[in-house]
Amino acid sequence: MFVSRRVAGLICLSVLLSVAGCGQNLDVILATTTSTQDSGLLDDLLPMFEEQTGYRVKTIAVGTGEALAMGSRGNADVLLAHAPPREKEMVEAGYVVNRQIVMHNDFLIVGPEGDPAGIHGSTDGAESVSKIAEAEARFASRGDNSGTHFREQSLWEAAGLVPDGEWYISTGQGMGATLMVSAELGAYTLTDRGTYLATLNRTNLVPHVEGDPLFLNIYSVMEVNPDSFPNVNSSGAKAFGQFLLGSEAQEVIRVFGVEQYGQPLFIPDAGKSEDSLTH
Repeated sequence: MFVSRRVAGLICLSVLLSVAGCGQNLDVILATTTSTQDSGLLDDLLPMFEEQTGYRVKTIAVGTGEALAMGSRGNADVLLAHAPPREKEMVEAGYVVNRQIVMHNDFLIVGPEGDPAGIHGSTDGAESVSKIAEAEARFASRGDNSGTHFREQSLWEAAGLVPDGEWYISTGQGMGATLMVSAELGAYTLTDRGTYLATLNRTNLVPHVEGDPLFLNIYSVMEVNPDSFPNVNSSGAKAFGQFLLGSEAQEVIRVFGVEQYGQPLFIPDAGKSEDSLTH
């Protein structure tokens, strides 16, 4: 059956109105930290975004360092990361724009129930890693330039130590896999709370150190700068950022994990500043 160009255009417009018209790139490349995937949060959020907008998200879950590197090369459209100092460097360098805080949780040091370094109950991360090193108790590091790895390095720096020896194990893997290695070897590790709770039924690790102000773990969304990389899907990236900051996604974040773990895995923070979370 013959269909005029005018009629075909109207049909196309009505079908794709939510994505702003015909011929638009519907694929959005999201480079994100492994914790957002390992915790299961993206499994709840992405189908909502895709249904509401018509975009298709291609998720690349890597360490935050690699996610930011992808953004600096223009190999992603939007980033969801948790390394604020390095994210700010990306903004200053012109690689990303519209960086906004989405949520936070916290880090904690977990390890074997026997606690060979005697750190259980401490709220001082630097002192605790110092005791781990002194005892030469096994410690599993992600070693992958992720946001968690960056934070771990800051603990060793605060303790005035450079970890070295057979007791210090670099996995080069994501958070979920590193927790599995820690459980298998009876090692301590630094983890975000979300991934720890999501994998708790597969490990025998217990929380030993929490509550240190250095353990605040802030997640932000940012768009890869289309002025620096004209081929990125800037409209899709902007739509994803707006979605994460919207009331519906923030409510999903607020309740995520409560039913299964008795506590939320993340705290929603749309509209908040970093200063309001750190003071």
